[in-house]
Formats: sequence, C-alpha cells, structure tokens
Amino acid sequence: MRSEKPLVLIVEDNSTNIDLLVNSLKNDYHLGIAKNGPKAIDYAQKHVPDLILLDIMMPEMNGYEVCKRIKGIPETENIPVIFITALTDTGHKTKGFEVGGVDYITKPFHSSEVNARVRTHLAIKEMGERLKDQNIILEEKVEEKTSELRTMLTATIETMAIMVEVRDPYTAGHQRRVAQLACAIAKKMGLSENQINTLRIAGSLHDIGKIRIPTSIINRPGKLLDVEFEMIQIHPQVGYDILKNIPSSRPFAQIVLQHHEKLDGSGYPQGLLGKDLLLESKILAVADVTEASSSYRPYRPALGIDIALKEILDNKDIGYDADAVNVCWELFSKENFKLD
Repeated sequence: MRSEKPLVLIVEDNSTNIDLLVNSLKNDYHLGIAKNGPKAIDYAQKHVPDLILLDIMMPEMNGYEVCKRIKGIPETENIPVIFITALTDTGHKTKGFEVGGVDYITKPFHSSEVNARVRTHLAIKEMGERLKDQNIILEEKVEEKTSELRTMLTATIETMAIMVEVRDPYTAGHQRRVAQLACAIAKKMGLSENQINTLRIAGSLHDIGKIRIPTSIINRPGKLLDVEFEMIQIHPQVGYDILKNIPSSRPFAQIVLQHHEKLDGSGYPQGLLGKDLLLESKILAVADVTEASSSYRPYRPALGIDIALKEILDNKDIGYDADAVNVCWELFSKENFKLD
C-alpha cells in the first residue's frame, strides 16, 4: 500500500549524482533508484511512481527512449518525467518535450532547484487529477451538485492559475484580466452562456504552459534571443497537453492551444489560418494582446490602453478577428470598460 509520501523514481547511472538527488529529496519523498533504462521501465510498471527524474545520457538505452517507452504503457503514461541533462542546447531540450517530458534540470543541479521543480510538477499532477475528477462528478451529478461543484472547479482553476503567477510576479493577474475582457467581448458578440463560461476557463488558464519555461526567460528585462523566444512559443502546446485529458465537452484546451495563432497564419505554435481557428480562440487572442500591450512588462513600461487598441486596430483582419477587435474597441472607447 502506497505511503502518504509521493514516490519519486531516480534514473541515473552516476553514483555521485544519485547521492546528490537522494540527499535533496529523501526528507520529503520515498525514492526508487534505477541505473539504466530497462530497470527504470520495469520499476515504473511495478510501482507506478508519482514522478520520474530521468538522465538522458545512459548506457543501453538513452533517456529519450526510456521516456517514449514509459509514455507508451497505459499504466505509466501519465507519470510526469523530468529530464536531468548536461546537454544545454535548445534542440536537446525540445526533443525531451517532444517525447513526453514535462521539464528539464541542467547539470550541475542545485538542491533547491530540484526540490522546486519536483514539488511544482507533483502539484500540477495533483491539480489535474483533481480537476478531472471534479469534471466527471459535475457531469454525472449536474442537477444535484451543480452549485457546489462549480465552486470547487473554480477554486481549482484559480489555484492552477496562481501557480503560474507565482513564477512570474510581473504579470500577476494577467490571466484573470484576459478572461474578464474575453468574456465581455464574447457577451457583446452574442456568444452563448456555455461559450462564455468556456472562455472564462480558457482565459484563466491560457498561460499555464509557461510553467515549463525557465523563470530566467520569463522575467528577462531585455529582448529575448531567438532560441529563448522559441522556448516561449511552446507554452500554448504545453498548456494544451496539461488540459487535454480533462473530460469535458468544452474545447477550453483547444482554445488555449490556439490563443497565439493569427488569421494570416503568422502565429504559433501551428501557424493556422483564420478559417481553422475557433471563434473563442480569436476572441481570446484579442483580449490577450490588448491586456499584455497595455500593461507593464519586465522589458518595457506599460504602454496604456490607447496604444494597445491601436495595435489591434492596425492588425484587424490581418492578425486579429475584425468583429472581436471592433467590440473590444467599443468596450473601452464607448462603454468605459475597465480591467480590474
């Protein structure tokens, strides 16, 4: 029977690194150790750890292949895998994400960083499982427990959103304000109550994928390097991967995936054209750029709402949906709309 402490599997062939990881984690977690890929896969199937710390460069089977195998087994596919690597170039890190890893720690690592990343991803896993359970209950007992369960769902969503903001204090409240504006635009455009509530969830969590971006990049005061911007561009996909398995008829995960796409195909991560985008995604994109442009960022002062509105108006029908842009402009210019 599993004890109350989470079980973390350390997969590493270097004894010194094993000792460092054990000393960093032993007070808070039960630990398993495997020194090669086959033993790691066997251990994971037998014990189903809560999280795996996985070295990339190992004999017999490298960490990428181990991760692919673990993600291909139903019993272990949902275990978060954090890569531990001395490989620092973006290509290797991106490959780790592509095979199913949730994060990476660069060697030589520090005890505080290891603990923080393990703690964060265990919390995300717990929140995801809780949100999934609450959605199932909500759909099964909607008539009986609607009010109570919606309160629980809202609290869980808010908690997940706060986890992102803790890592990025400069944009605290951004997701909430974007959700507020997106819902106001959607209401004025005549979207249904269900679509508006879906937008509220998507807006509140649209940047959750930034949990995987290093804080040194998120909070950098100067212009990002090309490789750093490439890392930033993965956050819609990461957000989608976190949310996609939550059972729901609402496409909030898809909206999160598309919130940086543009009508002309110049957006990311998929470069979709306007005809392939959900209306809710187009609305969220307008709300996101309006709030972000008007607010303070580490690399520039707040530009103000007038400049933010000019940006979306100048790019109307090119990058942003014309109806959503027009409604957003009317809210601020004619109806004295204010962001909280």
